Amino acid sequence: MDAVINAATNREAIQVAERVHWVGALDPQLRTFDLILQTANGTTYNAYLLRGSEGVAVIDTVKEEFADEFFTRLESVADYSEIKVIVLNHLEPDHTGALPTLLQRAPQAQVYISYKAPKMLKALLKDEQTLQFNPVNTGDEISLGDRTLRFIHTPYLHWPDTQCAYLPEDYILFSGDVFGCHFCDTRLFNDLCGDFRFSFEYYYAHIMRPFRKYVLEALQHIEPLELEIIAPSHGPILRDRPNSYVQRFRELATSKLPIEQGSDKTLLIFYLSSYGNTAKMAQAVCSGAETVANVRVSLYDLAGGEVEPFVNLVEEADGIALGSPTINGDATKPIWDLLSSMVMIETQGKLGAAFGSYGWSGEAVDMLESRLRGLKFKVPVPGFRVKLIPTEEELQQCHDFGVQLGKVLTGKTTHKVIDFEDLV
Repeated sequence: MDAVINAATNREAIQVAERVHWVGALDPQLRTFDLILQTANGTTYNAYLLRGSEGVAVIDTVKEEFADEFFTRLESVADYSEIKVIVLNHLEPDHTGALPTLLQRAPQAQVYISYKAPKMLKALLKDEQTLQFNPVNTGDEISLGDRTLRFIHTPYLHWPDTQCAYLPEDYILFSGDVFGCHFCDTRLFNDLCGDFRFSFEYYYAHIMRPFRKYVLEALQHIEPLELEIIAPSHGPILRDRPNSYVQRFRELATSKLPIEQGSDKTLLIFYLSSYGNTAKMAQAVCSGAETVANVRVSLYDLAGGEVEPFVNLVEEADGIALGSPTINGDATKPIWDLLSSMVMIETQGKLGAAFGSYGWSGEAVDMLESRLRGLKFKVPVPGFRVKLIPTEEELQQCHDFGVQLGKVLTGKTTHKVIDFEDLV
């Protein structure tokens, strides 16, 4: 049967396991998802239908434009009157687009969502008076008679509301976005599909990596489970060696860089310099920070290569300082490229700082500080600017600037660190 699976030509539900069916939709023409992900193979919107002895559960729906495909497949294996439970593992529109119509057709169904999701669901449906839902948390269960769905709250993977649902009787994890990818193959199952390794890791890098600590927390709940199938919200259904994908998440979420600094705090200084002035400042900042005990400093000239390899370094570092001249009222492009790469990693709470030389207006330092704060860095030491060529006195001030950064990193300063989130 598997050899002839083709979801593109088969508008009926496709069996995943006994009394478990895929009722999702295919979007092979999609090339950009949420403006930031490239999708060379399109994507799938995976929804599932689970039948128990006391009713039917629907797990997630599809993007609104594909609702007809979803309902056609659903109707091939169940009547709307049988639907007892609707589980929403995630509330983004690509998972909930068909929900309003489904609720109209199955008004008796109980909706189960993460306890973090109610406000989002109300905003989605715009109908607070008639909306009924059941918030659940890790360990909560719902019964379909001879089958059970057990919930695992997996916050920030990749929204605050995300969760997984586990079917212990059949060892199936309905994982939401976790272990998913944007890869559309009409054969649906990982042992039949084309090679989707690139899409799997690309998806992790852009969707999950910024929330690495939450990935590690979620794995503590998922790794002990016995797994026969992982059924994600996007991409192939993982029925061949599902645990290998769990293991790969563990590897991706664990630093590949050996820890060399022991208990030292790490400060990375990145700079770009047109005429050597910002370079002199960077060297002085570095020399100052190095005088603080238990601070390990690294200095990088961004003119020497691409910024992408530095992302791993920043992820493991305790703080960064960025040096840029002001050119045409702006910081330099390589500095911005480095900052834009940081959306892929967790930066909240790291130390950030900026400095640079300027000729006319000197906006670069303020602009960099603003972006650092936007990325959730703490910026406790005001940025330092020098007009044109730094004097010996100004280089000493740069040295002192580095000392301040080192002391903040090691807690040896009385300088008050303001978390700008606290001001909101």
